[in-house]
Amino acid sequence: MRLSSLGEKEIVNLSDGGRFGLLADSELLIDEKYGKIKAVLLPDYRYQKSFFSGKNYMQIPWSSIKKIGSDIIIFESTEEAE
Repeated sequence: MRLSSLGEKEIVNLSDGGRFGLLADSELLIDEKYGKIKAVLLPDYRYQKSFFSGKNYMQIPWSSIKKIGSDIIIFESTEEAE
């Protein structure tokens, strides 16, 4: 599967059904030594106080990804994403 085909998939938490946006809106944290994806960094606008404040991110470890389906990416977390 190509990364470009993943971009329009919505990211959903299996534990509570929370929706975290599209993968296209995120950044990937890559392990430079091994070339593997370590985590998905999703923009978190819930805590932004003003237009000029910096972007806050939620980090979802790649190991938490349970399934990549035709429309969604499902991850499992018992805690709120970091």
